[in-house]
Order: sequence, then structure tokens, then C-alpha cells
Amino acid sequence: MSIPSPVLILGARSDIGRAIAHAYAAEGCDVILAARRVGDLERDRSDLMVRYPVKAELAEFDVLDASPDAFLASLGTQPATVVMVVGLLGEHERSLVDDAEATRVMNTNYVGPARYLLAAARMLEARGGGAIIGVSSVAGDRGRGSNFIYGSAKAGLTAFLSGLRNHLAKKNVQVLTIKPGFVATRMTAGMKLPPLLTTTPEDVARVVLSAQKSGRDVVYVKPIWRLIMFIIGLIPEPIFKKLSL
Repeated sequence: MSIPSPVLILGARSDIGRAIAHAYAAEGCDVILAARRVGDLERDRSDLMVRYPVKAELAEFDVLDASPDAFLASLGTQPATVVMVVGLLGEHERSLVDDAEATRVMNTNYVGPARYLLAAARMLEARGGGAIIGVSSVAGDRGRGSNFIYGSAKAGLTAFLSGLRNHLAKKNVQVLTIKPGFVATRMTAGMKLPPLLTTTPEDVARVVLSAQKSGRDVVYVKPIWRLIMFIIGLIPEPIFKKLSL
């Protein structure tokens, strides 16, 4: 399957967003890097155009902004593939006692991304095809006491992408859900991550590209996570409540 270009990367300042931009540019796809404080990406934009024979544009973007349709309409080039990389782990203990923090985590991981991808779906359906890719999380596969606020938002995004995929199944718009698991990024710096379950932004980008080309629907970046979360999902609730997960 060919990759519809240009590729809009929402959340392009993140480590995963930057890696995805390079992966698509290496395939010859023009890219649009969208992020808050997008001026910080000027060096990235120049680097992409020097390394690869592509066009790279910048767009100021905030996933919490209330005007996704206006944002898409304002782009100089209309994208054919839209990749949502925005995410916020937040501080779980703080979210438990601070409603504003909990709301920020929920809105950044679900409400904002869902609204922008819904607007993208309308745009791509109108143009007759394209692709939507959402980076979700294994944390959304089952609510766990250690991160249920973040996990619930990712669960919402996963369910949204599933429904959107069903809705667009006959509209020539691919909808792909990516579940990375642990990723060694600035967001997880300082956390003790198990090496066998941890991936890199570059590996996430490689899997995203491969999954889009092959027409996949839901992909765990490290396949072992599919088995792990399947087993976790089978644990009866009375037992699950006693576990420190």
C-alpha cells in the first residue's frame, strides 16, 4: 500500500514525532510538522529538507485549541495522512488531588486528539481517501490503579480510533492504532523501564510506517505487549484489586 502524502504530524516536537517525521521523509513523503512553539522545529525542518528530497512545512498547533477545522483549513498544504502523536503522561499522584491536572491529562490524551482526528476524518472523507494514525497506549487496555487517569484517556482514544475505523471502512480512509508500550523518551526520563519491554522512538516510527504500508489496523510496537495485556485482561476483578499494578 502506498503512503498518501503530505503527512501531517500533530505533536512533532516530541521524540516520537521527530522520529516519525524522519521515517516518512526518508520514504519521500512531504511532511507538515505541527506543534506548540513550532518555531523550535525550524532546525528540524531544514534538516529534513537537506537530508531528503522532500518539502517540509511548519504549523502552530495546540491539541487543546477549540478550532480543529479552522486549523486544518489554515494549512498551506492539505494533508493526506494525519498522525496524532500528542500525549501527556502527567503525574498520577498529583492528578488524584488536583482536578485541573487530571483534566489536563484527560483532555490532552483523549478529548483534544479525538476532536482533531474527527476533523481530519471529515477532511479526508471529503477528498476521497487518506490515512489517520493515532498513537495510543497499552495503558488503555485495562485500568490499573497506578495510572488509571492517563490509562482511561488512552482507552478512550483507542475506542475512538476503533469506531472511526469502522465508520470509515468503506470510505477509502485507513485508520491505524499504534500501541508502543514503554518508550525511552524525554517524557519517561528518570523512570526505571524494563529493557525487554522498552522501545525507542525510531522503532515506533519504523512500525508506524510498516503498519501503514501493510494496511494494518491495530499494532503493538513490541508484540509481547499484546500477550501481556491479554493475560492482564483475563485476571478476575476480585484478584486484580489486590494486585499492585
